[in-house]
Amino acid sequence: MDNKNYNINALIEQLEQQTRDWMQAKHISNPVMVGLHTAGVWVAQALHQRLAISEALGELSATFYRDDFNQVGLHRQQKPSHLPFEIEGRHVLLVDDVVYTGRTLRGAMNELFDFGRPASITVIALIAREGRELPIEPQIIALREEPGSGFRYQVSGPYPLNLQLVKI
Repeated sequence: MDNKNYNINALIEQLEQQTRDWMQAKHISNPVMVGLHTAGVWVAQALHQRLAISEALGELSATFYRDDFNQVGLHRQQKPSHLPFEIEGRHVLLVDDVVYTGRTLRGAMNELFDFGRPASITVIALIAREGRELPIEPQIIALREEPGSGFRYQVSGPYPLNLQLVKI
């Protein structure tokens, strides 16, 4: 199998509908949304606009909160976290592009708690791969797929936003 392109707009449309259904079922109104740097922010921007969330989009960088930071190191284009709202008692929609081991999400949740205690955190992922090393699973997923260790997903953007499965 060579590289494969995906219709990212269709996947974001799925996320939008699933998120609306989730919020209705859980009686969540007026949530805040936080995207994980970098591609998670791009996905969150598209979803934030579609859901017409009134508060500005938050951006989170969980790099320093990862438990494998000393092994993985600092990403070359590290961006700071920015939460332009209070999260104490709020319902947080946490958006990432690809969930794999669960370590980035664990770090992101640790960082969120440094800003306050949210009422809830809902994890939204464009793609969920197999291979969790921690028992962390997104509640809302557009694509659940495991192409194998010889492949990685590459999200490029932010405009236009594209998704490709790349052979490594």
